[in-house]
Amino acid sequence: MTSQHPTIGSLLRSLRARNGWTLKEMSEKCGIPLSTLSKIEHDRLTLSYDKLLQLSQRLNMRMSELFAETDEASEPAVTARRSIGRIDDSIRVNTPNYDYYYLCPELRRKRMIPVVTRVRAKSIREFGDLVRHSGEEYIYVLEGRAEVHTEFYDPIVLEAGESVYIDSNMGHAYVAAEGCEEVVLLGVCSSSDEQLMQSLMTLHGDETAR
Repeated sequence: MTSQHPTIGSLLRSLRARNGWTLKEMSEKCGIPLSTLSKIEHDRLTLSYDKLLQLSQRLNMRMSELFAETDEASEPAVTARRSIGRIDDSIRVNTPNYDYYYLCPELRRKRMIPVVTRVRAKSIREFGDLVRHSGEEYIYVLEGRAEVHTEFYDPIVLEAGESVYIDSNMGHAYVAAEGCEEVVLLGVCSSSDEQLMQSLMTLHGDETAR
């Protein structure tokens, strides 16, 4: 059911979807940093009236156009898609604690993001702040033992073959459990946000991506 009171974030996402812009493209057009724009779209930050006026001027749009909602029912259904997920074809992001392999990168407008992750962080202190993003995610342990930290639950340890399903808006982190040097995870992130991939990439900051 559609909310009767859309947020600034949902309206900006709709605007970006109508124009077919990526998060990076909209950031460049409106002058809002990529990470800040992502937080606004996910309702973790908001904009004052003056900033909204400045945004509409940068985009050469009237306020009424800025806040126009889309008719999602008019969009054609996407069918018969297929992509083979190979590590060699993935988008790789390397950080001190993690190596991410984002699979099936050629598909656009994905509602699910499959990712294989190698985890080297061995404590929540080493990991840093819990991360949050839109949607939900499913994590399955392929190798090793994973310690799962979430904002509202006590930490748990998952063995190989075990899994967890969480609300991704809740702060969360995955680290290697005691006695384990590295964990390999298969994750699936899902959201109604068609730019979920770009949103996930902003979580890595300025780390190396290939």
